[in-house]
Amino acid sequence: MNKRFLFGIAFLLLLLAGCSNSADTGKKEETPKEEKKKVSIMLDWYPNAVHSYLYVAQEKGFFDEENVEVDIQFPATPTDPMNLTAAGKVTLGFYYQPDVILAQANEQVPVKAIASIVQEPLNYTVMLEDSPIQSPKDLEGKIIGYPGIPLNESLIKTMVTHDGGDYEKVKMIDVGFELEASVVSKRVDAVTGTFINHEVPVMESKGYKARYFNPVEYGVPNYSEIVLVTSDDTWKKDQEAIQSFWKAAEKGYNFMKENPEEALDILLSNQDKANFPLDKAIETESLNVLLPKMDSETAKFGDLDPTSWEEVRDWLKEMELITTTPEVDEMIIDMKS
Repeated sequence: MNKRFLFGIAFLLLLLAGCSNSADTGKKEETPKEEKKKVSIMLDWYPNAVHSYLYVAQEKGFFDEENVEVDIQFPATPTDPMNLTAAGKVTLGFYYQPDVILAQANEQVPVKAIASIVQEPLNYTVMLEDSPIQSPKDLEGKIIGYPGIPLNESLIKTMVTHDGGDYEKVKMIDVGFELEASVVSKRVDAVTGTFINHEVPVMESKGYKARYFNPVEYGVPNYSEIVLVTSDDTWKKDQEAIQSFWKAAEKGYNFMKENPEEALDILLSNQDKANFPLDKAIETESLNVLLPKMDSETAKFGDLDPTSWEEVRDWLKEMELITTTPEVDEMIIDMKS
C-alpha cells in the first residue's frame, strides 16, 4: 500500500470528522424551545357546565397552541377566587360583577375584571309552578328564603318596588344554601340566590316544576353573573401570559358552542366526583341555559360593557351597599386595548 493511498484515506477521515463536528455544532446552536407561560385560575365553584370550555381548551391542546400551561384550582371558601387573586396567589379568578364592585368600592381590593363569562344574571327568584305568586308584587306577605347575602335583599327590594309592591311587607329569612329544599318543602314561598342553570334543573329532575322572575325585567340593571378577574400587579407582570390564556379559552368556548355534547363529555371526565358529582342531564340543561347568556349578537364572549358597570355601581349606591363610586377604569381592564 503506497503512501499516497494512505494519505488519501487519512484526509477523507479528517474530512468526515469535520462534517460530523459541524453537524454537532449546528445542533447545539439550535434556538431553544420557548418556555411555557404559566397561568393559574381559580374557579368560582367545583367544575360544572359553565367551566366546560376551559377543560375543552386543555383537552384539545388549545393552551399548548398558545404556549401556556394552565393550573385549574377549586376554592376552599366562596371568597377565595377574589382574595387569592388580589393577593397574587393565583393569576386569575372567577367572581361576580356586583361583588367586584362591592370589593373595589368598600375595601379597595386591587382586582379588576378582564372578561365577562356570563353576561346576564343567573340569580333568579324561584317558586313552585303552582304558587299563587304571579309577579314580584305578590311577594308581599310571603316568606322568601335566601342565603343571607345582602345583595339578594336588594334584588327583592328593587323587584317588588318596581312592580308596585311594598318591600316592607316581605319577610326574608336566611336559609343558607338550602334553597331548593326550602321551596320544595314549602318552608318558604319562594327563594332568591338560586341559579336557574343549576337549582331549577335539579328541582325539575326531581319532579318539581318551577317558575321564576328575571331581576332585569323588574328594575335591576343587567349585570354579568360571572366575570374573570386579576390583580393590578398580576396584570402588569403577566399580561402576555393572560392574553395567551384568553386566546386559548376563546377557542375552547367556540368549540363548546359548536360541539356542546362533546364539551360536556370532556367536563364529566374532569369532574370532582368526591365533592360535586355531576349529572349529565342537569349539566346539559345548564349549558342550554348558559350559552345564550355567554355571548349574543351584540356582545361576544368575554366582552365587558362599561355602561353596565356604571349602572350596576349606581344601583348598588342607591341600595346603600357601597359608599363610594369607583370609576369604570378602576373596575375593568380591556384586554384588547
